[in-house]
Amino acid sequence: MSDDEREEKELDLTTPEVVTKYKSAAEIVNRALQLVLSECKPKAKIVDICEKGDVFIREQTGNMYKNVKKKIERGIAFPTCISVNNTVCHVSPLASDETVLEEGDMVKIDMGCHIDGFIAVVAHTHVLQGGPVTGRAADVIAAANTAAEVALRLVRPGRKNKEVTEAIQKVAAAYDCKIVEGVLSHQLKQFVIDGNKVVLSVSSPETRVDDAEFEENEVYAVDIVTSTGDGKPKLLDERQTTIYKRAVDKSYHLKMKASRFIFSEISQKFPIMPFTARALEEKRARLGLLECVNHELLQPYPVLHEKPGDFVAHIKFTVLLMPNGSDRITFHPLQDLQPTKTIDDDPEIKAWLALGVKTKKKGGGKKKKGKKGDKMEESAETEAMDVAPNSVASQG
Repeated sequence: MSDDEREEKELDLTTPEVVTKYKSAAEIVNRALQLVLSECKPKAKIVDICEKGDVFIREQTGNMYKNVKKKIERGIAFPTCISVNNTVCHVSPLASDETVLEEGDMVKIDMGCHIDGFIAVVAHTHVLQGGPVTGRAADVIAAANTAAEVALRLVRPGRKNKEVTEAIQKVAAAYDCKIVEGVLSHQLKQFVIDGNKVVLSVSSPETRVDDAEFEENEVYAVDIVTSTGDGKPKLLDERQTTIYKRAVDKSYHLKMKASRFIFSEISQKFPIMPFTARALEEKRARLGLLECVNHELLQPYPVLHEKPGDFVAHIKFTVLLMPNGSDRITFHPLQDLQPTKTIDDDPEIKAWLALGVKTKKKGGGKKKKGKKGDKMEESAETEAMDVAPNSVASQG
C-alpha cells in the first residue's frame, strides 16, 4: 500500500466505530485512575500501585473484542506513573524499588490505554491529606486545572497551537507559577501517541514547533504541567529512566547478546507503544536497554526534577474535536483547593473560561440526548469555571 493510499484510509472520528473505541479506552483509563488513586496512601509502595494500574488496564482491555475474527490490539498505551512532589513525570519503578508514599506528598498519576490503537491518556494530581489543600500546593494545582480548562476551550477547529501556548502561560503566571518547559501536547492518531501536530508548553529558542491549526475530527492529548519553581526541570540520574518507546524508523545491528535478547522481546511485546522496563527481565534489561538507547533504537522518557521544595502539578486529558464541539473523554475531579491567588481580576482569563465547549446548534432547537458518555463534560460547562476555579468543579 502506498503512503497516499494509507493516508486516504486513515481512520478518524468520522467513523462511529473509532469514536466508540476512543470512548471505551477512556472509560477504562478513567476507572484505572480511580483505582490507582484509591491505592495512594501513606507507606504504600509506589511500584505496587503502578503495577495495579497496569494490571487493571491489561485485564479490562483483554476482556474486550475477544471473539472477533481479526485480532484487535489493545492494552496499555502509557505505563502507570506515580511522580511525587518536585519530580515532574515518568516515574514507574522497577520491581526491586522500595520507595513509598508519605503523608502530605503531592502525587501525580499518569497513564494511558488503547483499543485498536485508539489512545486515551490521563494525568491527575492529588495531595495525600485530609481536608482542603491550601497555600502554594493549592496554587500549583489550581494553575494546572485552570490552564487545562482554558486549553480545552482553545483547542478548537480554526484556532492555532500558539494561542494555547500563550494562554496557559498567562494562567500559570496569574497563580505565580510556571508552566514546565519541554512538555508537549500531541495530536493522537491510531497507534500514534506522539503525532506531529503539537502544542508547545513554553515557547523558547531551543524548542521550536511548526505553527498548526486545529481541525475538526482530530484528537489531542492536552498535557499541562505547572511548578512553583522555575519550570526548567533537570535530569539528575539516567538510571531512573524506566519508560521507553521503540523508535520504529531506526535500525542497528546490536553487538551484545543481552541487547539482542531484550530488543527482540520489546519488538514482540511492545512494538509501538511506550512500556516500562519492569515488564522485562530485570537483570538482562539493564545491560541491554543501554545499548538500545545509545544507538537510538529506543526513545527514553526521562525522569525530570524541579528543585527540592518546589511543587509540581500535572493534568492531562484526551479531547475529541467532534463536529458538535469538544468532547473531553478523560478526567478526574480534584480535591478541594483553597489557593492563595485568584484569577477574578483577569478579564482575559475569565473570557477564555466563558467560552463554550459545545458548538451551538443553529435553529435553537432542543439538544438531542446523547449517549451516557457524551454528557460527561456538559454538566460543568462554562459557569463552574467562570465563577470558582478555586473550588475546582471538574469539567465533567
